[in-house]
Amino acid sequence: MDNLQIFDVALDQNFNIYVLIKVAEVREDRNGKKYISFTFQDRSGSIEGKFWGATEQDIEQYTSGQVVALAGKRELYNGKPQVRINSLRLANDSEPNDPSDYVERGPMTRQEMVNEVLATVESIENTTIDAIVRYLLREVSWDFFTYPAAKKNHHAYVGGLGFHTISMLRLAQSVANQYDNINKDLLYAGVIIHDIGKTVEFTDPMSTEYSVEGNLIGHISIVDEMITLAVDKLGFDQYSEDVVLLKHMVLAHHGKQEWGSPVSPHLLEAEILHHLDNLDASIQMMTTALDHTAPGEFSARIFGMDNRAFYKPKGQTEVLMDQENDDASQILEETDKDLPFFE
Repeated sequence: MDNLQIFDVALDQNFNIYVLIKVAEVREDRNGKKYISFTFQDRSGSIEGKFWGATEQDIEQYTSGQVVALAGKRELYNGKPQVRINSLRLANDSEPNDPSDYVERGPMTRQEMVNEVLATVESIENTTIDAIVRYLLREVSWDFFTYPAAKKNHHAYVGGLGFHTISMLRLAQSVANQYDNINKDLLYAGVIIHDIGKTVEFTDPMSTEYSVEGNLIGHISIVDEMITLAVDKLGFDQYSEDVVLLKHMVLAHHGKQEWGSPVSPHLLEAEILHHLDNLDASIQMMTTALDHTAPGEFSARIFGMDNRAFYKPKGQTEVLMDQENDDASQILEETDKDLPFFE
């Protein structure tokens, strides 16, 4: 086996490595023959591949959560990295077959995420909102900081849900400190609980699939129901303004009905939440793609970003020669003399 990870492999390079099956979807080609659409992953990232002519035995054994020995060639298809599968087999007991060794993880430990979220909760002064947020966090405590934020697109790794929430909280705090008339309690609470239903929508933090509830109800409706149950347990009025506003934050956070929200935002804080959610998800998708892109090249196309590719600049040191830098410095020094605000 090669001592490589997925993103160590160059374009058109053949390889033989161990990977985890993250997603295994059975589909049919134009001729009605079954194939498996895989997403393979290790700690460096993930890559898709098609297993053509899959037999019933293949479909039964190659399921999400299995570690496999994958031999193939890295290629591009429609601008995205893909593996041409030459051979595939399950890793045996004498091989590195622990799924947790192949799981991509976020930049913060679970305890670091817990501490930062709880610090924000401590700042919530509205007693009704504070009690609901604390109740929901207790209900999903472990899962909230281990589940991914999405199956494929953004923060799709162990702990991704918690880190996505923290990234949004940091953005929310900056926005709230910049503008007046923002209800910080409502905004912070909305950020913390807006995706908490993904702990029910998804089956597992490592080999993530949609649960029955996820497919039939979806995380937005799940959170709405979770709030209803929390309010009932806590003895609050279901139709008090605090409860209704908090529910609206959750229900409107996708922005439009065609994007999955049953209502569009009609609160300042709900509109902010929608944009922060989209901003953080978009930045994470772009940075992930650019992390695997060489300077001076375009990234793979990103499905969640309208299938666009993004350019990774070469960097100032590669663009300017030393003499050009010296010339530029001299020009700036001469220009500064005529600019009074530099004095």
